[in-house]
Amino acid sequence: MSRQSDILFLQAALELAAMGRNSCAPNPPVGCIIARHGAVIGRGFHQQAGHAHAEVNALADAGGDVAGATVYVTLEPCAFVGRTPACAQTLIDAQVSRVVVATQDPHPQVAGKGCQMLRDAGIEVAEFDLPEARQMIAGFVSRITRQRPRVVLKSASSLDGAVALESGESQWVTGAAARQEVQQLRAQSDAVITGAGTVAFDDPQLNVRDQGLLAKPLQQPLRVVLDSALRAPSNRQIFSDHTLVVHGLGAGARYANATPGAVEYLSLAGGPRNLAGLLEVLAQRGCNNVLVEAGPKILGSFLHPAQATPLWDEWICYIAPMAMGSASLSLAEFALSHLADAHRAKVVEHRMIGEDLQLRLQPAQ
Repeated sequence: MSRQSDILFLQAALELAAMGRNSCAPNPPVGCIIARHGAVIGRGFHQQAGHAHAEVNALADAGGDVAGATVYVTLEPCAFVGRTPACAQTLIDAQVSRVVVATQDPHPQVAGKGCQMLRDAGIEVAEFDLPEARQMIAGFVSRITRQRPRVVLKSASSLDGAVALESGESQWVTGAAARQEVQQLRAQSDAVITGAGTVAFDDPQLNVRDQGLLAKPLQQPLRVVLDSALRAPSNRQIFSDHTLVVHGLGAGARYANATPGAVEYLSLAGGPRNLAGLLEVLAQRGCNNVLVEAGPKILGSFLHPAQATPLWDEWICYIAPMAMGSASLSLAEFALSHLADAHRAKVVEHRMIGEDLQLRLQPAQ
């Protein structure tokens, strides 16, 4: 097969991988296609941790007879036995003749070992490093290599940089199309971080409620509320179901009237301001991707230049074609002494979402 044909099959496998991205954490999304003489005979993707991996599902879809076939997989087959058998050994046992890999697995127990196992068994291996394959597993890579999740900031503001009026009124700054897209952002996240102020003023649920998304494999994100002194009203919607509350009052501190068993408490050294410590805890809990949907204080904490290295990886800004004036709350709450102190960002994409402008930014290098 030509290089271009290999890439086309891998791109089709990436479309399969995307079908599991809302449900497979802490594992990465993986898709697999098995072909013989250029014709697809099996397809599979990884849906949930602890369940069959993409290669196993594709083998089952092919009916088991894959001797001499080519396997196209978006991530290097695993080389160790965990909750499921090693996929590299499974492919060896199935007597496939060739394996084409879109990108290498960064996990230290794999990281080239899966491909080497296949080669040692006499199987031809072709390795690529496709940008879209790396992007598919970006959160997993972050957790494995940096011990923190991939962090996406989300903001919705007016043209003059306001997110709410001084009264706290903020529903709705942006239109329905932008709010609908946020449902997809939540679905692709393993945790959603917000603050006590947002909980008090907006009474959000911060879960996925879109029926189209709920009809597919989905793992609801962990809701995380940063509340240093446990001052948020405990009768808010978010506290009616499992929510992690991060505070700084020490072990044993609780909301007075929260629903029994619904709230999990984390007393963090340094309190919620210890964002690096919080992200480390979320990584330890298996969170690959984290979405920050919060007010000016928390967004400002992530953007503050006191963070020597930015703790965010992508910032999705929705900007509404309106002005809210001076009696309003700014996008991010922090102060600079010198313009040179600001963390710079670069715009990597811009598009219209309904009547609102969406900017997708990354930290400038």
